Amino acid sequence: MPRRTATMLASTLVLIALLCAGVLIKVPYSEMSPGPTVNTLGDARGEPVLQISGRKTYPASGHLNMTTVRVTGADYRMNIVEAVYGWLAHDSVVVPHDTLYPDGKTEEQSTQENAEEFSQSQESAKVAALKELDIPVSTQVVVSTVVKDSPAEDKLHAGDVIKAVDGTAVKEPGDVAKLVTEHKPGENVTFTIVPADEAAAAEKAGRAPEGDEKVTITTAKAPAAEGGAEEGGKGRAIVGIKAGTDHTFPFEIDIKLADVGGPSAGLMFSLGIIDKLTPGDLTGGKFVAGTGTIDDAGTVGPIGGINMKLVGARDAGARYFLTPDDNCASAAADTPDGLTLVRVKTIADATKSLEQIKAGKTAGLPSCSTG
Repeated sequence: MPRRTATMLASTLVLIALLCAGVLIKVPYSEMSPGPTVNTLGDARGEPVLQISGRKTYPASGHLNMTTVRVTGADYRMNIVEAVYGWLAHDSVVVPHDTLYPDGKTEEQSTQENAEEFSQSQESAKVAALKELDIPVSTQVVVSTVVKDSPAEDKLHAGDVIKAVDGTAVKEPGDVAKLVTEHKPGENVTFTIVPADEAAAAEKAGRAPEGDEKVTITTAKAPAAEGGAEEGGKGRAIVGIKAGTDHTFPFEIDIKLADVGGPSAGLMFSLGIIDKLTPGDLTGGKFVAGTGTIDDAGTVGPIGGINMKLVGARDAGARYFLTPDDNCASAAADTPDGLTLVRVKTIADATKSLEQIKAGKTAGLPSCSTG
């Protein structure tokens, strides 16, 4: 065999071996890429994303799109070829697998966590929107969870409204922990509650819950391993619940969007609700997308995958992107052509910027910078 032919054959075999290795060898990385965007003012799967009843609504044009990121599953393992391709591609990001699924989190656990965060973001979006419109929202402290085999089991239930502990009114979830831990283990603590079924009926009817009941529970000593559910330290008195907040809205607001998780759509849901409850258009018919968590006070928080969301928004046709302040530097470092970043810290910032976009006064929009 001629030397040249042998060299070419050997090179080909080496190349084939390398390709096989690249396909067969798995690496501990995952991929993030742009996901679909959904107009909160429009429909998804044939029904309106935002459904409001019991209050006058107004037609809204334009787009207020929430954005998403598509990620590989927890059980999927990339090979070397896929990882290299992802690193080189502009519209995807390769990150360590533990970044998306820390501590060995399964896909099922991640999906459940995302669903819970998505549900909470919907509640906060409703509260923030109504507060921005000066529409009163009733807030109460509730039992979020009851620990199995704890003193509270079968006495308190998830959804019970906690009005007082030992006769002292509670206004925040943390008040419950403080009042319980004023006791020593083995002492009784009395909760004044509205049962969950009455609370649910009141919420459906758009009224404050009524019909107080007193429930006395004997406290226990917090387990040394975890320190108990609500006391913040081992050895203290506990009853075995976790307190949270719930809201009673003056009319019904439903957010219908399947197969989406996480808290990052909160801001855009809030803006969509505001747009539907006020005359005229927030956007003036413009295509605006955005992202950001929202809390009950209307504060906008940072999210993950900002650069992938920018790509997805621009591909969908967005011209403006509402960007959480803490994500601005990263977003500004790699902004798709034709997309204007608008920095927001609060829902009030967002509505003001939308007014400027609507009026065509975009020169003064708060911008993002890499510095």
